[in-house]
Amino acid sequence: MMAGPSDKRPKLAMVDRGDGKPVLFQHGLCGDARQPADVFPLDRFRCLTVECRGHGNSEPGDLGSFSMATFADDIAEFLDCGGFGPLPIGGISMGAAIALRLAVVRPDLVKALILARPAWVADAAPPNMEPNALVGRLLGSHQPREARELFETTETAEDLAVHAPDNLLSLRSFFTREPRHVTAALLTRISADGPGVTLDQVRGIRVPTLVIGHERDLVHPLATARELASIIPGAELALVPPKADDPEGYRTEFRSRLAGFLQEYAR
Repeated sequence: MMAGPSDKRPKLAMVDRGDGKPVLFQHGLCGDARQPADVFPLDRFRCLTVECRGHGNSEPGDLGSFSMATFADDIAEFLDCGGFGPLPIGGISMGAAIALRLAVVRPDLVKALILARPAWVADAAPPNMEPNALVGRLLGSHQPREARELFETTETAEDLAVHAPDNLLSLRSFFTREPRHVTAALLTRISADGPGVTLDQVRGIRVPTLVIGHERDLVHPLATARELASIIPGAELALVPPKADDPEGYRTEFRSRLAGFLQEYAR
């Protein structure tokens, strides 16, 4: 566990897995360190994950503090205190947005950048985050069972069942996630947030960048991955099999593309 400089700061968990050169790789919204570890080449590199406030084994603290900026500041503090210096930084979904923010506001910490299944470019509250926000609102006003029943009657659930079944599985899991009030706050606040950067700042990123995307994902549209890859100078776009259609192929190709990228930049 890592603690902030003030007793009022929540204690955060840092998970350290694998061997080799260190890479900071962050989880997505309402996930934990198991999510990045599932697709990370742990046999070749060391994966550091700071579980953000209200995630995994980290304390939530003040629910009103939930934001990309706060999460990024927490991670920057961990890297500063640990003396890690510049290293490859990346993440999945929300983790990608946090990494993007760090590349802009703390470029001294970022040696290379990995943006996997990004859900944000620069703007706050992109339309693709509305399914998460919907679940958050339902959990904030109903008991979990009733909230789930209401969700299943929506056009959103019907659309996801056809076009993005993996997204639907993730959303359904949030109805049993505890504590409910923390989950509701995370889903509503982070869905309405963004990385807090401008397009011009994103265009100004000057580190090697890998963007990983796939199809059949409405919360993490391939168009978002393509846009980021097109505006970050020299960024590489890697397409992996859709998780909804081929989970093992998704994990295998993800690890392979990530390992190939890190082989050059994790030194």
